[in-house]
Amino acid sequence: MKGVQCFAALVILSLAFSCGNASDPSSLQDFCVGLNDTKSGVFVNGEFCKDPKLAKADDFFFTGLNKAGNTANAEGSAVNLVNFQNLPGLNTLGISIARIDFAPNGGLNPPHTHPRASEILVVLEGTLFVGFVTSNPDNRLITKVLNVGDIFVFPVGLIHFQLNIGKTPAVSISGLSSQNPGVITIANAVFGSNPPIGLDVLTKAFQTDANVVKSIESKFAKQP
Repeated sequence: MKGVQCFAALVILSLAFSCGNASDPSSLQDFCVGLNDTKSGVFVNGEFCKDPKLAKADDFFFTGLNKAGNTANAEGSAVNLVNFQNLPGLNTLGISIARIDFAPNGGLNPPHTHPRASEILVVLEGTLFVGFVTSNPDNRLITKVLNVGDIFVFPVGLIHFQLNIGKTPAVSISGLSSQNPGVITIANAVFGSNPPIGLDVLTKAFQTDANVVKSIESKFAKQP
């Protein structure tokens, strides 16, 4: 009986720890510069580490967020993400950053989630309408209009979006609490999966007919 109680206590403690750990694991060294070389280095958190003695300033440096992204696309937005893949010094540090550009009059960063990160966004130019939806069963929409200098937070894993409601281009910077936050764009994932999810699932899930689903899927079809 005591053995069962001890096991149960360990399970509860492990769950409590996992629930309280809402970011990437802490590093056990000053840094672990990512090294795209599987034949050398020490394997840590998905990336090999460069010998710390060989680290240089460029490993912790990135330039380019001053450049506007190309918003000439269906959504009217462009995301320039800086993570451990293009800034090796971020490896194991649990952070990344992104610049988001929005076309005037409706440029949209469409509804999406970051499965591994919360996001904090600051507006540099323009006016954005932003929001996120809480999880089931409430599915409550929380929104705000942001102007230059305003900040908004999107909790980890929740569906969120940003829309330019101004007549001029808008720019924001986002910090994310993971070196590899990931992104799932809802419409792309649901209607552009490869292979397709299937009409029997989507018609029932969205309470609509097959022609509507096919029409939407055609807009997200993968190019050969």
